Amino acid sequence: MMDNTTASEEQQTTLQVSGMTCSACANRIEKGLSRMEGVSRANVNLTLEQATVAFDPKVAGLAQIEDKIRSLGYDTVRETADFDIAGMTCAACSARIEKVLGRTPGIAAVNVNLALETAHVEYTPGNISTREIIDKVSSIGYTATLKADRQNSADHRKLEIGRKRQKWILSAILSLPLLWAMAGHFTFTTWIPTPELFMNPWFQLILATPVQFIIGWQFYVGAYKALRNGSANMDVLVVLGTSAAYFYSLYLTVDSLRMSGMHHTVELYYETSAVLITLILVGKWFEALAKGRSSDAIKSLMGLQAKTALVVREGAEISIPVEEVLPGDIVLVKPGTKVPVDGEVVEGLSAVDESMLTGESLPVDKKPGDSVIGATLNKNGMLKVKARKVGRDTALAQIIRVVEEAQGSKAPIQRIADVISGIFVPIVVGIAALTFVVWYFWGAPGQFPDALEKAIAVLVIACPCALGLATPTSIMAGSGRAAELGILFKGGEHLEAAQGIKVVVLDKTGTVTNGKPVLTDVLTTTEIPAHGREEAENRLLSITAAAEKLSEHPLAEAIVAGAVTRGLELPSAGQFDNVPGRGISAVIDGQAVSVGTRRMMEEKGLNITDWAPLMKGLEQEGKTAMLVAVDGGIAGVVAVADTIKETSKAAVALLHEMGIEVVMITGDNKLTAQAIAQQAGIRTVLAEVLPEGKAEEVRRLQQGGRKVAMVGDGINDAPALATADTGMAIGTGTDVAMEAADITLMRGDLKSIPDAIIMSRKTMGNIKQNLFWALAYNTIGIPIAALGFLAPWLAGAAMAFSSVSVVLNALRLQRVKL
Repeated sequence: MMDNTTASEEQQTTLQVSGMTCSACANRIEKGLSRMEGVSRANVNLTLEQATVAFDPKVAGLAQIEDKIRSLGYDTVRETADFDIAGMTCAACSARIEKVLGRTPGIAAVNVNLALETAHVEYTPGNISTREIIDKVSSIGYTATLKADRQNSADHRKLEIGRKRQKWILSAILSLPLLWAMAGHFTFTTWIPTPELFMNPWFQLILATPVQFIIGWQFYVGAYKALRNGSANMDVLVVLGTSAAYFYSLYLTVDSLRMSGMHHTVELYYETSAVLITLILVGKWFEALAKGRSSDAIKSLMGLQAKTALVVREGAEISIPVEEVLPGDIVLVKPGTKVPVDGEVVEGLSAVDESMLTGESLPVDKKPGDSVIGATLNKNGMLKVKARKVGRDTALAQIIRVVEEAQGSKAPIQRIADVISGIFVPIVVGIAALTFVVWYFWGAPGQFPDALEKAIAVLVIACPCALGLATPTSIMAGSGRAAELGILFKGGEHLEAAQGIKVVVLDKTGTVTNGKPVLTDVLTTTEIPAHGREEAENRLLSITAAAEKLSEHPLAEAIVAGAVTRGLELPSAGQFDNVPGRGISAVIDGQAVSVGTRRMMEEKGLNITDWAPLMKGLEQEGKTAMLVAVDGGIAGVVAVADTIKETSKAAVALLHEMGIEVVMITGDNKLTAQAIAQQAGIRTVLAEVLPEGKAEEVRRLQQGGRKVAMVGDGINDAPALATADTGMAIGTGTDVAMEAADITLMRGDLKSIPDAIIMSRKTMGNIKQNLFWALAYNTIGIPIAALGFLAPWLAGAAMAFSSVSVVLNALRLQRVKL
């Protein structure tokens, strides 16, 4: 994913990395990338097998970053795409396309064939899409289309899982006779017939060798790369343990032939190395399966997207892949089909089910001029939609991107595991060496096999795989489940921070309330006779609505809607002026009209004494009353009311039960604010606070170290959202809301606030369980193995089980019900 909008021209890229086996690998890549000149931040996620790097393209390029990853002993995953190219006339054309695409970030290799009019492109997924490649070719005067017979690239993770399954099955087949032979040595298994061939050292050598050096070659490669880069990982422990068992057995095999030829009487340890490798591979396979499930949230979100779109081009209706829809295209959306892209209705009437985005079960009526969101369901009626946002710009694509970034990010608690993992392997090797020496000299003197067996058990049981998986798997599962519930955490640090929230500050309009106030009262001077009052009120309302028509404030929209409902014609307005937090001024038919608060009128030097009781009465009813001044005199009052959301009271009550203080903050006057707060069950109200003052109020609430969450719409409340420890945006996932907030609550429902905090607490609790299990497992397992109570193959099984159990524990978060 690229971000070219930062002031410093910094870019961010996410690369798929292959070859990592444990947290030590992730740490090594992270450190190596962080030390590169031009790289400001590097974050490697072992579970997702991704590296997210922020860098200055003037200093470090994508190719250099990939080269660095390879120099550390790993590789990056690329995809290929084939395009038909139209418009080329000579070799200069193909050379130009190759040159332009070759310089595009995210593209690794390009081969343009002039004769076939095709282009073969090797690119890094996540940095650039096929749609963007097509646009790039189009920008230089040619036309590119994805080849019709192009098959989708095979899922990398699926292929990897298949390879791991094949490896362990083959390893198990070769290891089974060795395990059988080992069982034949135990007195309690004498009833099991053991073929003499299985006891033959040379037969065992033939079975164990391919397991050790073909199936298990990946461990040697990983260990070599780690040691070459001055560090140690799980592969080092596995190689040390299995090689010791294998080569000692090989020595005994050759020596037995030289000494006596009594092949079947030699006690060998081939099964130790082979069974260990098999068990580790089984564990890795289970781990890969479980980790694949942890990305189900992303898969389900991507599954919501329409696959094709019916587009009108050159007067004809054609069905094309949704990736090929262009901004400005007219898309036909038939009843019962999904809206393919974000756009605006230009023709037709229908109801659209937007529950996937807003959680609102009732379909929303759509007419020309209304906006529609990609992946929502058209219930009835044909719609013609003009595409506005396509591809990675759609709301759903942004949601997917936020979830991916959250799943790939690190929570601060992961630093504990990273530090421990970094020093763990060298310590374990030292403990294993000490175990060998103690058993060799002070156990049964001269018993090399026994000492070696104990050392191997220590090496194997101490693999820090579970420790490296403890945090990222929980972050993935927790943030994924939250996304399914309409809660988008922008990163692992925000998922962790939300658990500590002690105060929740709620903006009133659009957060506690529906944000769609309606006109309730129009009051003029009482001296007007009753028979002329309606005419006077309509006149006052028409000039007020004419002035407010130029404002985008929800209260202004309510006044205008009220005037339209009464069938009033609005005169034209000029010299419009908006005074944030106070009101508006305009010139209507030559008259100076001002609509606003008491403070605004007092600042204009107007006497509002006679109107104060009337306004107070309206405000006690929970209405927002605004004074209207015409040519320097108060002409009347208009009032609007905003109803609270159905779930607001229940959500506030739940937050109180959780021990969280709830504060409502608003620019409205105290009486109106208190009336709304009383309806919602909110005890603390901060009223008449200007937009710039909200951030200061948040800072005041933070005194004493309390963690404060600010909940608003992500635009007007941006300063307060940024100031709060955690910013939550209520909305439908717009660009601004996602940028301004740490958490986006997709469903405009206050119940999402306690849900987000509960999800944070459950996720952090799950991480702590994982870390405790991983550390306790190693803390208990190492001394047990060192004391000789654990056979190497049992140590291998326990090590595999610890990794799988940590991942399975994390996956419990996917079943959380709120």
